[in-house]
Amino acid sequence: MTQPLAYIHPKAKIAAEVVIEPFVTIYGDVEIGEGCWIGSNVTIMDGARIGKNCRIFPGAVIAAIPQDLKFDGEKTTVEIGDNTTIRECVTINRGTKDRWKTSVGSNCLIMAYCHVGHDCCIGNNCIFSNNTTLAGHVTIDDHVVLAGMVAVQQFCHIGSHAFVTGGSLVRKDVPPYVKAAREPLSYVGINSVGLRRRGYSSEQINEIQDIYRTIFVKKHNLSNALYMIEAERRPTEIRDEILDFIRNSNRGIMKGFGNPSY
Repeated sequence: MTQPLAYIHPKAKIAAEVVIEPFVTIYGDVEIGEGCWIGSNVTIMDGARIGKNCRIFPGAVIAAIPQDLKFDGEKTTVEIGDNTTIRECVTINRGTKDRWKTSVGSNCLIMAYCHVGHDCCIGNNCIFSNNTTLAGHVTIDDHVVLAGMVAVQQFCHIGSHAFVTGGSLVRKDVPPYVKAAREPLSYVGINSVGLRRRGYSSEQINEIQDIYRTIFVKKHNLSNALYMIEAERRPTEIRDEILDFIRNSNRGIMKGFGNPSY
């Protein structure tokens, strides 16, 4: 259903059963999957690729050109998965020639006034609370929760199942499964509540806690902590995910509370 006061470019590809409210503007190079709801005053610009059953609330702007002075008009996209909700006045910018796209996964909730910068890659089942801001080139893995007014510096990486408390400034990478808080951003425990909600067993949660106790609490040198974990713990998917994340970190990981920054 399309309201007569909406403008839809004739070349836009709109699937069946999409509801488009008044005063929506949809550009030509746009694809929207079936079952979506587009609220009034939404602007969807060239390069938007929106999956099925998404809800986009009034005032959101999807696929505006990057706020990057290096952008030279290259053809890039914003790709949004299925069943994702984008609340009021969210802005999601297109990619640049670095990654050629900005992507948001399926089953995400991006709350009001959030900004997702160019070339960000966001996984599935993520929640960003109001006024959270991602600079360009940020990578966020699955099941990450960012509380209100979190600001993430460009090129940072936040691992799966991490939780970052409100008002935090993320300048370093945040490993998977942790809670991050304070200033500067520090390890304050593991995200045990989120892990239990997602079906992790007590044994898995204890394993994660023991690994991070070695890394962040016992005040080992980081290289020594990783060597000890690899030498003393049997290989598991969780152990290897944590080790790989830290070893592949380009910015270095956040500090342990009371420890010097890594």
